[in-house]
Amino acid sequence: MKYTLIALPFIALQFGARAQEKLPFTLSGDIKGLPNRYVYLSYRESAAEYQTDSVLSQNGRFTFKGNLVQPVEARLYTDKKAAMYGEGDMASFFMEAATMKLSSATGHLKDAKLTGSKSQLDQDLLTAQRAPVQKKLKPLSDAFNKMNLEYIAAMKAKKGDAELESFKTKLEKLKDQMEPYYEQMEKTDKAFIAAHPNSYVSAQLLRFRVSNMPLQEGEAFYAKMSPAMQQSADGLEIKKELDGLRGGSPGSPAHEFTKTDINGKTISLADFKGKYVMLDFWASWCGPCRKGNPHLKELYGKYSAKGFEIIGISDDDSKPEAWKKAVDQDGIGIWRHVLRGLDWTKREKNLPNPEDVSDYYGIHSLPTKILIDPNGVIIGRYGGGGEDDEAMNRKLAEIFGA
Repeated sequence: MKYTLIALPFIALQFGARAQEKLPFTLSGDIKGLPNRYVYLSYRESAAEYQTDSVLSQNGRFTFKGNLVQPVEARLYTDKKAAMYGEGDMASFFMEAATMKLSSATGHLKDAKLTGSKSQLDQDLLTAQRAPVQKKLKPLSDAFNKMNLEYIAAMKAKKGDAELESFKTKLEKLKDQMEPYYEQMEKTDKAFIAAHPNSYVSAQLLRFRVSNMPLQEGEAFYAKMSPAMQQSADGLEIKKELDGLRGGSPGSPAHEFTKTDINGKTISLADFKGKYVMLDFWASWCGPCRKGNPHLKELYGKYSAKGFEIIGISDDDSKPEAWKKAVDQDGIGIWRHVLRGLDWTKREKNLPNPEDVSDYYGIHSLPTKILIDPNGVIIGRYGGGGEDDEAMNRKLAEIFGA
């Protein structure tokens, strides 16, 4: 299992004049049994704007009106605080510039069905295709969520390291059991995207899937989208992701960086010219990263005398002590280590963050490894958006001999 990073670049998107045209929509609700209370609707109004409206529901009936540039995924909820955490009674659906109706006979938004939106028909089709896998995944997912809450409670209660490690081991085991179902879900999603290249549902799916695809696969999906879809909000973000992934894929020159390492010494990628360098993007909190460290130690011991170096680049800027502890615990201080350089203050203000190494290599999931040749050219990507560790092993054996 890989960990997808939530620290994605903030993107200010631009649309052409035609795409900027806003058209009206009407969304009426008939949620039988819903108490009289305010209902909230949140959606993306344009490329860089989010809209939240509210109306008072009376006898389960309400109406929202607004304008949209394109079909969007919206959320309808009654508890603003719970919705911030993805909790509470909530409906999620694709709405568009049309007259739509949301209906439920149970009094719950989560049971509501939307009519009048062609994009929602696409979403319904995808949901049906995912259902067999979701049914198998649900018991494991429920067990994971329950245990994770217990783990959080144990941390708040400041339980001992042994008890906390026991929780983490059990959580990792559940993740491993869920992994085959996530892989099946990914295949289902890709098949849907291939069959419906000009669906807004496909565009949103591809937007979140593309950073973990090999570059050529993502480019092929994008090429099948119509020019209009490529200029949609999600289409432009897909292109942004592909451009970032291209900078961290084989054939591209490796981005040069200079950092202060874990021991307070200056380190530059340029210092390693003439050697093969593996950039290991990881984090102390990333279970799969830590699980793979023994193998990295084997590779380093096997090839370091032949001109192989590793630079660990950790996503622990907010918790440097946890980073240092993990390096010590895993015994990986035998190679150099730096932090990625993420500045949350800049990220939240949509300001450039030129010190963030991960951005230059299109890193959006952990672990990801980038192999650079003696001339400073990327020759391998393993993990998010690249090949697997077996391919990495074969490449190193090809370079240095078994």
